[in-house]
Amino acid sequence: MPISLCAPSWAGAFVNCYEDVASFYSPDVCFADARRYLEKELQERGRDTATGLAALDNLSGTVQVVDRALYGDFEQLARERIEIRDPDDWPEVAMALLLDLPIWTEDQDLFGSGVATWTTDRVELFLR
Repeated sequence: MPISLCAPSWAGAFVNCYEDVASFYSPDVCFADARRYLEKELQERGRDTATGLAALDNLSGTVQVVDRALYGDFEQLARERIEIRDPDDWPEVAMALLLDLPIWTEDQDLFGSGVATWTTDRVELFLR
């Protein structure tokens, strides 16, 4: 089962657990945002940034990163669907439209976008 991903940081263990039965995709911008956020958080907590960023890089080997050049054609439609919630989430919606996939997320801004959204507990129930 292919699933698009816009999920919390602990999602790596979950993805690794189910990588043999599902395919996961994420817009490139999500990894760029996660990288910036993770580096900042690790620095503020006095943790090793190299180890944290290596874990993120490892996740990008399991989750297929989708380049904006592919989902960009869906930007306008995605923005129209998400504009009243959070217009910054358009890449997730555009990628889901491009690939005709549901979105795995805990972000309620994506609910009601016209794309199926699944929370972690529903994804796990389905994949078991």
